Amino acid sequence: MSIFICPICQSPLVPAADTWRCDGSLNPKNTCHPFDVARQGYVNLLPVQQKKSKAPGDSSDSILARKRFLAAGYYQPLQDLLCERIQSILPQDGARKNKESVTWLDIGCGEGYYTGAIAQTKGIDRLIAADISKAAVLEVAKASKAAKRLWLEADKLDDGKATIYPIVTSAAHLPLSNNSLMGISSIFSPILPTAFNDVLQQGGYVVIAKPDISHLASVREALFDEVREHNSDKFLTELVPFFDLLETHKVSTELSLSEQALADLLTMTPYAYRAQPDKRRALLAKAAAASFNTEARFVVYILKKRPL
Repeated sequence: MSIFICPICQSPLVPAADTWRCDGSLNPKNTCHPFDVARQGYVNLLPVQQKKSKAPGDSSDSILARKRFLAAGYYQPLQDLLCERIQSILPQDGARKNKESVTWLDIGCGEGYYTGAIAQTKGIDRLIAADISKAAVLEVAKASKAAKRLWLEADKLDDGKATIYPIVTSAAHLPLSNNSLMGISSIFSPILPTAFNDVLQQGGYVVIAKPDISHLASVREALFDEVREHNSDKFLTELVPFFDLLETHKVSTELSLSEQALADLLTMTPYAYRAQPDKRRALLAKAAAASFNTEARFVVYILKKRPL
């Protein structure tokens, strides 16, 4: 069974080196829809009718700012925690049923900082990196190719780690077969209970990372007259019909930021457009004079799909 389905007619979609093509079996006209593979190795599975703007998702500036910020290791403790918990829930070789392949989805993958680390986790065969931003998926594809993990080189990979499939898609219209995934990671990304439930296998997992209370508190206090606390677990009630909450973990890290690092942090968050320009300039001027200190605080939830 094909993991991927056509985003237009939902027929099985078959990956190939040059063009992914559906078999048209669910199309009333029996037409096969083609999706070309970009030269960088990603595939755009976001039809025009699913777009709400010409270039949906994060901009190139936001993606590159996040890439610089995360490459500096500021959020390394969160990355470590995520990989540790994902490793703990994955079936290892001896526990796999009929040597079945394990497919994982990193939804809203951004530029791929967490995706690349999850791909190193033993026990995942295919890792689908999905985002609605083409600029983001382009970065994932380039990084995956450099790491020799890109799906186009799947026949060369035999180290027991994941092959990465970068795709542009809408989280609300996942081009994936029902019951095809072992797990989904959503790191500061959309939570769609019904869509997640549909594509997950029985006993599959959802790993969610969100900002915790007082995340970047000093940054928000400098930018806004009224600071609203993050309500990290507000979405959990929406997941109750489909999933059981197994674990909750918290991690925090102290940050000492230069003007450039702080500028990148602001650009990669909603603060970039919510903050008043004069307050933003004043905060950056403060960081230019001396490193700006703040604390990043995160909460990670592990949930499991309920049996029918």
